[in-house]
Amino acid sequence: MDPVGKKLLDIAKDNLGYTEKSDGYTKFGDWWAKKMDSDHNPYFKTAPWCDMFLAWAAEKAGVADQAGQFAATVQHAKWFKKHDAWGTKPVPGALVFYDWSGSRDIDRIDHVGLVEKVDGKTLHTIEANADGYKLMRKKRDMDTVVGFGYPGKVKVDKYVPKHAAPAPKVEALTGPASNAKIAETTHGSPGTSLPDAPSQEILLSGALAIVLCGTVALAVGRAAASMAPTHSPIRVRKRGKHHRTPVQLPADLTPADLDAADAGTTVMPALSLAAAHQAEDREFWGRIAHLEEDEELAFWNSLHAEAALSGTPDEYASTPSFR
Repeated sequence: MDPVGKKLLDIAKDNLGYTEKSDGYTKFGDWWAKKMDSDHNPYFKTAPWCDMFLAWAAEKAGVADQAGQFAATVQHAKWFKKHDAWGTKPVPGALVFYDWSGSRDIDRIDHVGLVEKVDGKTLHTIEANADGYKLMRKKRDMDTVVGFGYPGKVKVDKYVPKHAAPAPKVEALTGPASNAKIAETTHGSPGTSLPDAPSQEILLSGALAIVLCGTVALAVGRAAASMAPTHSPIRVRKRGKHHRTPVQLPADLTPADLDAADAGTTVMPALSLAAAHQAEDREFWGRIAHLEEDEELAFWNSLHAEAALSGTPDEYASTPSFR
């Protein structure tokens, strides 16, 4: 019994007796038109449905990749041949392809069914569109059989991600040393030395060292990150009237009073450089006037008097002398 074909037989047995409508409509052709045909051609709803039923059954059984899904029997048979799953030996669970003219030509196949049992040269089958309208059991001889498709022999290519490569062998890591040499080195027999290539223990130690260094580096990085300031040290002062803090005026003062005070303020004229020097000198000599009895100041006072008599600049002539 073909294991994949058995699943198809189970689906077929559950649908025995299904009959197409008077206009040729079948639920299998309708399913094909909606799901399998990219153009959703309504032709398939009333088309011959022997192979479309097998496609529907394969979908239900979850074996579409191994049983194939076709609406044309010739293409289906060639698909089995392409996958090296084609032959002439009847096997329960196999798909059987017929040519009613007995030509044995794969390009002239007319019909397909499922082999349920083999009795000598007689085939017991379950076929859709049998007798042109029904899903039913049939007895057939081998005279009209072109060949058989064995879904259990179809090899399905399983997707393997590129990054999921198999683990390297020990020889790839330790070099071409023999198993005996590796065992000898591992047990540390007297008089032997390590081979040129690293042993598994050395490779394991190196891997552990890398992991340890990575852990330490990660811990240092986290510590540095924890000490970093969470806020920017630069403070930006906002400007604009809408950022000023309002000030509450006293009860006896109004904004109009402030405006009036601003209007009556007199701006003092700028002082000349000479006047500024005179004011500075007056302040200085005023601060030391109480020291005029000091003998040392007499010397400076005399110098000042001499400078005044010899025609010194105006700013010094106006400076008071000590008496």
